[in-house]
Amino acid sequence: MKKALSVLLATAMVATCLGGCGQESESGSTDAAGSAAGTENAASAEGTAEAGSVFKIGGIGPTTGGAAIYGTAVMNAAQIAVDEINAAGGMNGYQVEFKAEDDQHDAEKSVNAYNSLKDWGMQILMGTVTTTPCVAVSEKTAEDGMFELTPSASSTDVIVNDNVFQVCFTDPNQGTASAQYIAQNGLASKVAIIYDSSDVYSSGIEATFVEEAANQGLEVVAEEAFTADSKTDFSTQLQKAQSAGAELVFLPIYYTEASIILTQANSMGYEPTFFGVDGMDGILGVENFDTSLAEGVMLLTPFAADAQDEATQAFVTKYQEAYGEVPNQFAADAYDAIYIIKAAIEEAGATPDMSVSDLGTALSEAMTKITVDGLTGDGMTWEATGEASKAPKAVVIKDGAYAAM
Repeated sequence: MKKALSVLLATAMVATCLGGCGQESESGSTDAAGSAAGTENAASAEGTAEAGSVFKIGGIGPTTGGAAIYGTAVMNAAQIAVDEINAAGGMNGYQVEFKAEDDQHDAEKSVNAYNSLKDWGMQILMGTVTTTPCVAVSEKTAEDGMFELTPSASSTDVIVNDNVFQVCFTDPNQGTASAQYIAQNGLASKVAIIYDSSDVYSSGIEATFVEEAANQGLEVVAEEAFTADSKTDFSTQLQKAQSAGAELVFLPIYYTEASIILTQANSMGYEPTFFGVDGMDGILGVENFDTSLAEGVMLLTPFAADAQDEATQAFVTKYQEAYGEVPNQFAADAYDAIYIIKAAIEEAGATPDMSVSDLGTALSEAMTKITVDGLTGDGMTWEATGEASKAPKAVVIKDGAYAAM
C-alpha cells in the first residue's frame, strides 16, 4: 500500500519563482521551462525512425467534446516541449516522437486510444488528461509495466500502481489547501459547497475540503450535490446556499458546470465569492458564457499565465504564436510533464531499445531521485507514491484574465 503524501499550503503560494538554465545540474535537477526561450520548433520525426532509435511518447486526452479545452491544451503544449527537446539534442541523445489520441473524456474510448498507441509503438504514456479515463488506462499500463505520467488527472485512484506518477496536485491536497487558503485569508466564515457526487475528482476534493474546513474554523452551511445526469439546473443548490447565508461558494467542479452556476446565481441576484480549483481553469473560454460574471472568481492553480518570470513569459509567447491563445494550467502541466520525462530518462540512463517494462521500471525508480524546476512548480519532487510535491498558488479572474494573488 502506498503512503499518502501531504502537500502543505505555504504562505508563499501566491508567488512561486520559476526559472533556470534549461540544463541538468550535477545534482540531477532539471529546469523544465528554461529552454522555452530562443529555441525554434523542430518537427517530430513521427513515422520516419526505426524502432529502438527514438523514444515514442503517447498522449491521451479529450481534444473534442465537453472537456476539449483541457486535452487540446495538453497536446499543444506537449508538442512544443517535444520540438524544443528534439532541437536541443533529444532525451539522453535520442530524438522523440509524440503522438496524441482523443478520448473525449470517456473511459472506454481512452482504453481504445491506449491500444491504438501501443500498436504505434508507444513506450511511455503522457496521460491521460482527465481522472475517470486515467483510472481505466492506468490498469492497462500497470499490466504492461509502462511508465505513465499524467499531467492533470488528480485523483489518488490513478496512482495506486507503482508505474504511475502525477504532475498535478492530488484531489485531497486541493481540498485541504483550498480550505486553508480561504480561512487564512479571511475570505469567508460561512461556506457552501456545490459538487458532482458522481465524479471521483469532485467528490474527492469535497470530502477533504469539509474535513479541513472544520479544522480551520469555517462553517460549512450547505453541501449540495449534483450528478452527471442533472448538471444543467443549479437553482435549488444556489437557493439553499443563499438561504443559509453562505458568503463563499466552493466549486470543486469543471468549468462548464461552473459557468452555468455563475450565470444562474447572477439571474437570482446571489453574489457570493466563488472559489474553485484546477477544474475551473478554462471557464473564460466557455462558448456563449458572459465572462464578466467570472470577475472576482478565485481558484487554486499551480500556474498563472501573467507571471512575470522569464520562463513563464517565454512559454506563453511561444504558445500564443503557435495556437493563437493564452495557455491554461493544463498546458503548463503538460509542458512540464515532457521535461519531467526527459529528466527521468537521463537520470536512469535509459535508451529507446529497452523493453517497455524495463523502461517503466527504470523511470519509476528515477522519479524519486530527480528535482525539476518547471512552469508549475520550483523544485518539484516525487515520492514512490506517485504524488508531486510543490506549493500551490492562488489566482483571481480580473479584467477577463487570470491574475496571480
